[in-house]
Parts: sequence; C-alpha cells; structure tokens
Amino acid sequence: MAEDTSYVIVGASLAGAKAAETLRAEGFAGPLVLIGAEDELPYERPPLSKDYLQGKAERDTIYVHPRPWYADNEVDLRLGAAVTGIDRAAHAVTLADGSRVEYGRLLLTTGSAPRRLPVEGAGLDGVLYLRSVDDSDRLRAAFTSGARIAVIGAGWIGLEAAAAARQAGADVTVLEVADLPLLRVLGPEAAEVFAALHRDHGVDLRFGVQVAAIAGEGGRVSGVRLADGSTVAADAVVVGIGIAPNVQLAREAGIDVDNGVRVDAALRSSDPDIYAAGDVASAFHPLLARHIRVEHWANALNQGPAAARAMLGQDVAYDRVPYFYTDQYDLGMEYSGYVEPDGYDRVVFRGDVAGREFIAFWLDGSSRVLAGMNVNVWDVTEPIQALVRAGRPVDPAALADPAADLESLAGS
Repeated sequence: MAEDTSYVIVGASLAGAKAAETLRAEGFAGPLVLIGAEDELPYERPPLSKDYLQGKAERDTIYVHPRPWYADNEVDLRLGAAVTGIDRAAHAVTLADGSRVEYGRLLLTTGSAPRRLPVEGAGLDGVLYLRSVDDSDRLRAAFTSGARIAVIGAGWIGLEAAAAARQAGADVTVLEVADLPLLRVLGPEAAEVFAALHRDHGVDLRFGVQVAAIAGEGGRVSGVRLADGSTVAADAVVVGIGIAPNVQLAREAGIDVDNGVRVDAALRSSDPDIYAAGDVASAFHPLLARHIRVEHWANALNQGPAAARAMLGQDVAYDRVPYFYTDQYDLGMEYSGYVEPDGYDRVVFRGDVAGREFIAFWLDGSSRVLAGMNVNVWDVTEPIQALVRAGRPVDPAALADPAADLESLAGS
C-alpha cells in the first residue's frame, strides 16, 4: 500500500491509541488519523471504577499518551468528532460536521456503551452509569459519607462501584436479579466469595429482585421501586447491567455483525480493508476455535496493536488467553481464560477460600483447565495461562495441592 495512503482509526480509545502507536513503531510513515467522539485524550478505563473513582489517582494518570505525543508522532488526532458513516466504495468516513476522511485501511475501535435501564424514571437526575471519565466524576461526587447509593446489577462494574461507595462512607444497597453476584461469569462456587466480601464490608445485597421503576421527587431520584412493591431509598442510583458493542457504523455499512463486528484471527472484517479491535470486535480465537468478544482492558491493550500489524500486512493470529482483573476493598483478583455460563464441569480450589487467598480452576469434563482465578495470590498468571493454553487433562488433586508446582503441571 502506498506510503501516502491514509490509515484511519475510528475510536480514540485504548485500543485505538495503542494501534496508532504500533503503526508508527512498525514503520508506517503515511498519514494516520485517529478520530474520537469524546473531547478527552484517549484514556484507560480501569481507573474509572478503581483508583480514579476512589480519588487515589489524578486525572492525568489515565491517559494513554500525553497530548504532545500525537503531534510528535504525526498522528492527526481529532477529538469531539463523531463519525456518522462509512462509505466502503469510496473508502471514506463521514463526520458529523459533514467532512470526509479517506482511508486506505480503516480500524474500528469504537468500544461499547452501557445498557440503559428500561423502566419508568430511568431518566431522572441521579441515575448514573459508568463508562466515561465524566461518568466517573459524577459517581465520585455522589459517593459521600452517609449518602444512600443503590447499585442495580452485581457485575464487575456494579461491585467495583459498590466498593468505592462503601469506602467513601456511603450506605450501599446492591440489587441483582440473579441469586449471586457475577453468577454468569464465575458460577455459584466462586461467586459466593464476592457475596461474602461485600457483606463483610456492610453492603446490603439483595438477590432475586426485579426493578420496576425509579422513584423521584422534583426531577431527581429518591429510590428504586421493586417488583414486590417495596422501595429502596436512594440519593443516587448506579446502573451496571452490562454493555453493548457500538456496531452501528459497521452494520449500516453492510459489514458482518454478530455480537460485535465479526472479524477473523487477524482482526479483519468481512471487508478486507476494515479491521476491528477491542470491545467492539467479535474475533475468531484460534485457541478456543470460536468467535468471542472480550470486554476487558487487556484485550483492548493487546488487540489494538495486533490489528495494526495486520493492517501492515504482517502475519497475525490473535490468540492471547483472555485476562481481566479487579480490586475491591482488600481483595485483588486476576482471571485468565474463557468459560461460557455453565460451560464447565467442576471448580477446583487451591488455598484458603474463606481467608480469600486462593486459586480457583474451572475444568471441563476431561479435567482440562478452561480458566483460572487467583485471589490475593500473585505471580501465578503465567502458569495459569500456560495450563489454559496447554489444553491437556490435569489431575484435579494436584491442582488443589498448594505443594504441587503449577509450572510443572502446565508442562506435564
């Protein structure tokens, strides 16, 4: 491809910024345009529900690169610029102001958006979501000592928000339709650990409940009304009921979409000149032999650069073991692997589960390790990922034995 052909990245996200960095590092010298709908520099999202939300990190620590980096590396960074369409025939994207940017190759890193609560009163002031840095600022302002915070949804975002609110001195009630937090992700065996964690820190956990409406007074939230007719009083409501990939551009352009922009292992879409990475990409994973969409930081961090290399014609097959982490109160956790809900046969624990210092392994019916989660146990991510990657049966008794070396088990 000619050196004067523009590469365009739509989505000034972590994946997009790291893709731009990789394109330059790999020697691409042509025009490079990075377009973002937000006015903020590209930033990382984990701090928004962790250190930044808790006031432990300053705003400038969340950015992927300092502002001068983009000019220094001749990246045409366009912020506050929404892309409204892709003209595949003309190889151009259209912006909200009517301008067009031509591309030789295009990367979509448009991420995802929070699912909105579909009940009466959801538009009241004080109903909050967490996706952007501005959202995090609003939550931080709401999390004050004595404030009554209701959290709808006991997923990762909901639980991290609940932990931040409790640590700020707020009274917190978590409302979840399932019987345990994180049930679809962890299953009942490990989910109970997080239920106990939040109970021990004074969170009022209510499972098996349905939200009927958001109550309000004078245009502002005053509580959450449940299907049984009861109301949970609240000065603010945090909604964390999942996210949906931002696929509108791809769909309207006729690109294959199926739970995200459908891409191959090289992150190439059904259009050979258009790629996708990060939350928005449903990518074929060679190790798992299926398409998966991973909504976590490590995926954006690593998939953006992989897409950049593929755009340059390098031989790419993105097969990293999915990884994510959380920090809640005094619990730190890392999870490696991929398990569909109810897609495992048993969970094996190693260590002190009650003391929250353990490793959990999810096994299939052949005793192959599908995923592993280390809780307050460190420097074991590599051997856990090696166990997942090996795809061989492992003796469950050895997995449960703290004296058995994980590296040896991965190599056995």
